[in-house]
Amino acid sequence: MSGWDRQQMADRLAREFQDGWIVNLGVGIPTLCSNTDIGDRDILYHAENGVIGYGPVLPAGQEDLHLVNAGGQNVSLNPGAAIVHHADSFGIIRSGRIDVTVMGAYEVAASGDFANWKLAGQLGGGIGGAMDLAACAQRVFIILEHTTRKGEPRLLRQCSLPVTARGVVTLVATNLGLFAPAGEGFAVRELAPGVSFEAAQTATGAPLLPG
Repeated sequence: MSGWDRQQMADRLAREFQDGWIVNLGVGIPTLCSNTDIGDRDILYHAENGVIGYGPVLPAGQEDLHLVNAGGQNVSLNPGAAIVHHADSFGIIRSGRIDVTVMGAYEVAASGDFANWKLAGQLGGGIGGAMDLAACAQRVFIILEHTTRKGEPRLLRQCSLPVTARGVVTLVATNLGLFAPAGEGFAVRELAPGVSFEAAQTATGAPLLPG
């Protein structure tokens, strides 16, 4: 079974961004969204660490070692970009100005719950900025691999891990396709090339519903 690689997952989700949106990109796969060619849409990428209006991740030799996104990757700046204090960055988040936050996760439930801060048996840790983003962003999109390395589903009826937020996820991109939490299951918005509905259902821990 084929499907999307991580950049293609990010590209597909980025096509859902609307003109004029302020888009927060979390660490991991979500950072790849800033590499996507979004045409003539005006998208302002926001990072928790205070880089506002950044662009693609830069290859070795072209980077500014002092300029990083939330994941520590060296990025470019778009015209009109700004570097702000960490507190000001969270002021943007907490004031509800983020149109969508894109985060990674360990699990997503059909109810729109998601878990991204603690694994089973893990000691310590904290939710961090994910809590603010989940509570204050107008939309929450998630990118994650459809299954664990052991082949266990990450899209579930209910999360088995400690939940970050409940009922907030509106769209999920995985290597198998694009899905929307729909209460009793996940609505299939699009399947990746080479992925059948039956194969996607086998890899999912909740019913898949026609989109």
